Amino acid sequence: MPRLKVARPRRPAQKRQAARFWTWPPTPQALRAALIAGGVVLVTAPALYMWRVGTPLFITRAITGVQNGLLAATSSAGLTVQEIFVEGRDETPASQVLAALGVKRGAPILAFDPARAKEELERLPWVREASVERRLPDTIHVRIAERRPLALWQRNGQLALIDRDGVEIQGIDPARFAHLPVLVGEDAPAHAAQLLALLATEPDLEKRVTAAVRVSGRRWNLRLDTGAGASVDVQLPESNFGAAWARLAELDRTNNLLDRSVAAIDMRLPDRLVVRLVQETPPSARRTGRNGRST
Repeated sequence: MPRLKVARPRRPAQKRQAARFWTWPPTPQALRAALIAGGVVLVTAPALYMWRVGTPLFITRAITGVQNGLLAATSSAGLTVQEIFVEGRDETPASQVLAALGVKRGAPILAFDPARAKEELERLPWVREASVERRLPDTIHVRIAERRPLALWQRNGQLALIDRDGVEIQGIDPARFAHLPVLVGEDAPAHAAQLLALLATEPDLEKRVTAAVRVSGRRWNLRLDTGAGASVDVQLPESNFGAAWARLAELDRTNNLLDRSVAAIDMRLPDRLVVRLVQETPPSARRTGRNGRST
């Protein structure tokens, strides 16, 4: 016969106790979390305070005192400015360079800021680019790349000197560079380098160019000196003006075009050349003096 199993009475279900966050003594996990939170507060609270109200004066003075002490120590060790070498300076006055550097002989070299000096140098009219280095123990080395004058730019009746990047070199007397060509037009400086590079392909003709006028931001009119105080105006085309310039040079070489009584040359059309001659005063238009001689 099968054996019968006697069922055991079930134990009454025990009530679970709700977990409490605050326990004493605290668990290791709770203690670690509290320490991390306290550290965050100790670190961020002063930073937030100084961000809101500024660094307290006593802290600023303390930092400044430490820095001054360190600089004095380095000066005693021989780390002071004794030499300043400058390369590439032709037009920039030495006084302007020294003023931009803002340092004197005997000053702590570690207190000198090369980045700030570079910014000050590049604000000078002639300086296009500069590099500044501290060479311990006692030397500051400066390398300058100066702007290269390209032309005179006539604007509102005034002349200004521009460089090869089309940047105006301010505070310069244009009379010093009267030998440079004069450019006219609002956007002439931006296109000056391209034009003058083209003119240089025909050196003999380039020497005659005294002025270039930018017309409607599209093309150039040139004024060429033909000698004896006379000049001729040349209208270049909007496109492929390099070929027109080469054609003009060839005509001058083979036919002495610019030595003739020419007032203007129109080269705007690729298939034709229009030449306007100087109009001479007719004999009938001349005035006759009391002695019967024409004047």
